[in-house]
Amino acid sequence: MKLWSSSIGNGAPIDGAFAFAIQSPQGHIALSHNRNPHLAWSEAPAGTRSFVLLCHDPDVPSHGDDVNKEDRTVPADLPRVDFFHWVLIDIPPDVNEIAEGSMSDCITPRGKPGGSNEFMRQGINDYTGWFAGDPQMAGDYHGYDGPCPPWNDERPHRYIFTLYALSIAHLPLSGRFDGHQVRQAIAAHTISEASIFGRYTLNPSVAL
Repeated sequence: MKLWSSSIGNGAPIDGAFAFAIQSPQGHIALSHNRNPHLAWSEAPAGTRSFVLLCHDPDVPSHGDDVNKEDRTVPADLPRVDFFHWVLIDIPPDVNEIAEGSMSDCITPRGKPGGSNEFMRQGINDYTGWFAGDPQMAGDYHGYDGPCPPWNDERPHRYIFTLYALSIAHLPLSGRFDGHQVRQAIAAHTISEASIFGRYTLNPSVAL
């Protein structure tokens, strides 16, 4: 199975249009366009009955003591954890493309609504937990929300888009679900997968 994007080159820096935030000389960062990238795929294996799409950042600091603090940096050797940016399930087997900006084209305070239709279902991403203590931003963040790594992180972040071909048409998940739950649910049903990744930083001292 092949996965590609006309928005993001595999292994290349991600354009700020697809990020939650960009670098700024005032206050370190500014909010960005938060557009979902284009993705397309082909050569799904026989027996594919649905697809799942996950985007995650495996380079998120494991604790936030130094995150976005003046006169500190987040050390590059700090242990890292996964942070999900996009959770999309029950994509029909005859769908092979997601258009740029079709599922996110701005920042939505308190998160985009979830819902579902006959084609696919959106899970919550990890901005749900990140903003939980912020009264202006707290809510359930469904669908795609782009990169916003710490502006003082010494490590550039990777954003991995993975498409899974499944042997079942619908995942046995209901209500509110996240990327970790989806990973568990697809483990016994994945027949193929393909990934691409882009790189991003908000730290002007870090090279991509």
